[in-house]
Amino acid sequence: MFVFDESAHTSASILHADLDSFYASVEQRDDPTLRGRPVIVGGGVVLAASYEAKAYGVRTAMGGRQALQLCPAAIIVPPRMSAYSRASEAVFEVFRDTTPVVEPLSVDEAFLDVSGLRRTAGAPVVIAARLRERVLDEVGLPITVGIARTKFLAKVASQVAKPDGLLLVPPHEELAFLHPLPIRRLWGVGAKTEEKLRAHGIETVAQVAELGESTLSAMVGGAMGRQLYCLSRNIDRRRVVTGVRRRSVGAQRALGRRGSTMSAAEIDAVVLNLIDRITRRMRSAGRTGRTVTLRLRFADFGRATRSHTLPHATSATEPILAAARDLVAAAAPLTAERGLTLVGFAVSHIDRSGAAQLELPFGPHVERETVDRAVDDVRRRFGNAALTRGVLVGRDHGVEVPVLPD
Repeated sequence: MFVFDESAHTSASILHADLDSFYASVEQRDDPTLRGRPVIVGGGVVLAASYEAKAYGVRTAMGGRQALQLCPAAIIVPPRMSAYSRASEAVFEVFRDTTPVVEPLSVDEAFLDVSGLRRTAGAPVVIAARLRERVLDEVGLPITVGIARTKFLAKVASQVAKPDGLLLVPPHEELAFLHPLPIRRLWGVGAKTEEKLRAHGIETVAQVAELGESTLSAMVGGAMGRQLYCLSRNIDRRRVVTGVRRRSVGAQRALGRRGSTMSAAEIDAVVLNLIDRITRRMRSAGRTGRTVTLRLRFADFGRATRSHTLPHATSATEPILAAARDLVAAAAPLTAERGLTLVGFAVSHIDRSGAAQLELPFGPHVERETVDRAVDDVRRRFGNAALTRGVLVGRDHGVEVPVLPD
């Protein structure tokens, strides 16, 4: 456990709570024979790895064959999404019992604001320690908590404290803690941005902080330059907010090494299945959206995105699927050259009122939306597998990972 002295604490009251290797931890919790051993969740593609497996270099989204080469003693277990969903719900019950100000980020992490609880529940570090104890006792899972004055630094603190740790960064030690860290700790710094910064000899957050905004913008672009300028100085005015509905609805599928050998028809089946999932969730939540974004990851670990904005907001499957297929077709030369390992989509520009332009008829006098909703109703009553498109019959639909409620 890592804990800074809180004697100078004034306003470090934002917690970032993040479950450790969530899927793998659930498997180790439910099967005592797996505890302390390298565990990989998922076969063809690694969905999660225990810290024992990570020590050998196994990482999420890695191909199963490569993972076993790195860690031959690893135990591969099939994913149990319902178990992970139940575990997530139990953990969030602890979060909301700790403070009413909880901002979920995913099924296994959240921000919590405990600034108003000092008199009734104690100092933030005491509250965080109690939260960790409760999650372990009541849910049986390890969780790491970072505490800081800003959301950005609280998340960085939890990353540094992993696994199964607690780290408080007092306000007077913020920059002393942040500046020695590598540049990858800054939000938004991926492989390409890191490469650009390293080309200029920049390797630590302190070196980023020495540069002006205009200099950073010239290196990495205007928006990223402004972001790095602020974060390297721990300037983050965002507060923990509750009840915020997500700005996009998405789904993705890790393909592993076999993605490079998949035929166009096989990739199209993956696309169709993902768009089916997304539009089903949109209709269930009463959402419509206009912008379809394609996300790709390649065998060289690079990434690419492409997007298309529809003329009208919709939740109907057909127009969103048509846009998705066009994006995939346009990216085909790139995927053929670099090898495809992951494909994902998101629909954004969400209209929370669910307003939609009426679509052209799908069959005589039948709106596409009407057909989609009839299909959704059958799936709700009899399960998602009760009704599927003919092209998907007999195909592997992939794993539908747990998501936060819309």
